[in-house]
Amino acid sequence: MRYTNISPGRFLARPNRFIAHVEVEGGTEVCHVKNTGRCRELLVPGALVYLEESTNPTRKTRFDLVAVEKETGNGPLLINMDSQAPNKVFGEWASAGGFRPELTLLRPETTYGASRFDFYWESSSARGFVEVKGVTLEEEGVVRFPDAPTLRGVKHLEELAAAKAAGYEAAVCFIVQMEGMKYLEPNDATHPQFGDALRRAAKAGVEVLAMECAVTPEELRVVHPLPVRL
Repeated sequence: MRYTNISPGRFLARPNRFIAHVEVEGGTEVCHVKNTGRCRELLVPGALVYLEESTNPTRKTRFDLVAVEKETGNGPLLINMDSQAPNKVFGEWASAGGFRPELTLLRPETTYGASRFDFYWESSSARGFVEVKGVTLEEEGVVRFPDAPTLRGVKHLEELAAAKAAGYEAAVCFIVQMEGMKYLEPNDATHPQFGDALRRAAKAGVEVLAMECAVTPEELRVVHPLPVRL
């Protein structure tokens, strides 16, 4: 997926999870943050961020904050932190044949049981559900999910396992919103229940995928799989 009208800025503060104060174009702008997660390790004062200017003149905020440059021991790392981007990126990748060959249907936001999964798909020989998770938490080249407890995420994994038992294919796909990582693992220190649920789901036959993305201020796209360690 691509962004338009990108401008660099310097992060100043985040009064709440929806907005940030950013120094841009010689002034301070109140910007919409397209990720309501904690992102404490990313949004630090002085961090270089990238903003997409809205084309809607009636919006309260002129910019969306979509990416941030994180300082690491190996130099700066550009991380896309747009929480709406992973589903779009997965949809583009799957539609191009990256997920399953010869898809005949890829439908977003489909309800099954007590959950609404991100995608339902069909091919000539199978059908199934996919739940997509965006990953922005990195430490020394290892990415982890989640960055905060997610009971909703646990529920999705349980419902995926139920769908698999009912004869559907089922997968969870972690879209890693950065490049050059070693592997992905569940963040047991932050939410051990999610890690346990992910391991149970994998044992039940749910496919666990991690896809690394190439990131620029203007683009996010899947480039290759990343190893998963459960």
